[in-house]
Amino acid sequence: MTQFDPPATATTDIQAESDAVQFGKPAGGWRLRLYKVVFESDTQAGKIFDIVVIAAILLSVAAVMADSVESVTTRHGALLNALEWMFTILFTIEYIARLSCIERPVRYATSFFGIVDLMAVLPTYLATLFPEAQVLIDVRVLRLLRCFRIFKLTAYLSEFRLLGRAMANSTRKILVFLSVVVMIVLIVGTLMYVIEGPKHGFTSIPKAVYWALSTITTVGYGDIVPRTELGRTLASIVMLIGWGILAVPTGIVTAEMTAQKFMREPAETRCIACGNTGHDVDAAYCRICGTRLPGRAPT
Repeated sequence: MTQFDPPATATTDIQAESDAVQFGKPAGGWRLRLYKVVFESDTQAGKIFDIVVIAAILLSVAAVMADSVESVTTRHGALLNALEWMFTILFTIEYIARLSCIERPVRYATSFFGIVDLMAVLPTYLATLFPEAQVLIDVRVLRLLRCFRIFKLTAYLSEFRLLGRAMANSTRKILVFLSVVVMIVLIVGTLMYVIEGPKHGFTSIPKAVYWALSTITTVGYGDIVPRTELGRTLASIVMLIGWGILAVPTGIVTAEMTAQKFMREPAETRCIACGNTGHDVDAAYCRICGTRLPGRAPT
């Protein structure tokens, strides 16, 4: 853990505070008791609730995967259908509970996790009302995304932010690199089309470019292969080039991440109280209003 990385418990508390400010924590009564169970996990009831939801998510995803296997569906279709409705009703009750215990339900419903919660139950109802919507039923696998909130993976928010900045700052370098790769693939594909020709399966330049792309990325499907000695020599050169090419994007992003780790520059963390941004990477409190920043902890 570096001096900029907050402890997991501190980040989880900050996330709870952020939810309370964003969605509105009730002042008291049954809504406050329900809020502590549904949105917080520092009570015994909240921990049990999280465990039950995690188990339901994993079991429901397993049921969706099993439902895609024809032999399993033929033998246990009725059971899988019953389980799906049981999970759907459970997630519907949870969704309604989350909306009913906060002061700003519309804000939650339009948030990322609010939309994920809705997509966890909507496909089953749509498939029942509109049979042609059956194609959307596999969207239920998005329920797995809900584990990010339950597992409190926001404790790794600083790492996600670091990776995001590194990838954003590497965009131009990666685009230049990809442009070079595209030119190499086009040239090699055209050469292979000239060398091998239609009689060996290279019936067009686009098809030869497809072969060059699958070879230079070391995928090598094997549906098209060179037959001549010159073609195999060119293929060998492309394979060796592919080894080096695969390491370039990783090196670019890694170098940028290393630079980001040791640079002091304004971060895009937004204060939950005043909305101010542009804080230093090691700042734990807002430089305008003094509120503790999400994902930050005092050093």
